[in-house]
Amino acid sequence: MKQILLATALTLAAPQADAALVHLCWVGGNGYTMTGTMEFPDALLAGPMVTEADVTRFKISGYHDGQLIGTWDLAQRTAATSWYLRYIPATMTFPTDAQIAGPIDQAWNADGTATDCGNPGFGFNAGNYAQDFCLDGAWIESSGVPPSTPFKAQTEAPYSADCTGPRLMSKRARD
Repeated sequence: MKQILLATALTLAAPQADAALVHLCWVGGNGYTMTGTMEFPDALLAGPMVTEADVTRFKISGYHDGQLIGTWDLAQRTAATSWYLRYIPATMTFPTDAQIAGPIDQAWNADGTATDCGNPGFGFNAGNYAQDFCLDGAWIESSGVPPSTPFKAQTEAPYSADCTGPRLMSKRARD
């Protein structure tokens, strides 16, 4: 019994691994945008690639003309969920347009047809035809942008759902 209590106490007292947090703000076509956050072990920041197997927390929110249309996070994932992610920490980019070898570029609750996000449901797909949304089990073609459109992460949380707009506060250079 003492050994179990000691093991439990040591486990609880062990330092927690640091997590890297990145934010994303994607601009699609025709007023469609997406914001999100992703966490993975801090040690992977020095590595070549982060994959879906490395991600410990992930959430995306989709918008149309600034109005929330759907969300998805890892807590909603099932065995049937399309979940394929590639992220390059050194450049803070999500590879698109076959920049890396693989069956698809990104599939966040939406496969290459962007029709498997569930109903209700929301997902994002980046493949050889476009980067686009799935909403309630249907491909939202008008959300798409060309597959070669760069998709970068950022260190700060987005300040607006449309990924534009002025910052409310700015840093001022010191004299």
